[in-house]
Amino acid sequence: MTDASPVMKGGCQCGAVRYALMSEPTEASICHCRMCQKAFGSYFAPLTGVPKADLVWTKGSLSTFRSSEAVARGFCQACGTPLTYDVLEEDRICVSIGSLDEPARIKPEVQWGIEGKLPAFDTLHLLRAEKTGMPSEMLPKLKSRQHPDHD
Repeated sequence: MTDASPVMKGGCQCGAVRYALMSEPTEASICHCRMCQKAFGSYFAPLTGVPKADLVWTKGSLSTFRSSEAVARGFCQACGTPLTYDVLEEDRICVSIGSLDEPARIKPEVQWGIEGKLPAFDTLHLLRAEKTGMPSEMLPKLKSRQHPDHD
């Protein structure tokens, strides 16, 4: 890790946990394995990583769950946002792409665990696409409680 400014920042949905990446994340991927599906509550887990020394916690603390003998998954205890995927015997740690303040900067390069890929994943792009919309009477109730994508 250098004394340089962070390359990217991120954190959980509620803002209780924040982090900084001190090097450019690499090896961006999505994983379709069943363990990642359950950990993210989704079709897949989008991840990218840095050397462990280059992940700095700037606010709050990470809670972890040992999903196997080899892996610990980090999340925010307050809101449940999945934050990290840590193969314990490696010097690299992955962060969830969606937890980054600028997730659009990351382009996945590979899909892992394709044996677990759910059939619907291949046809998601065929679904009708609409912008987020709510009936006008719901709008006053939609004031976001989510932490903004910055410190």
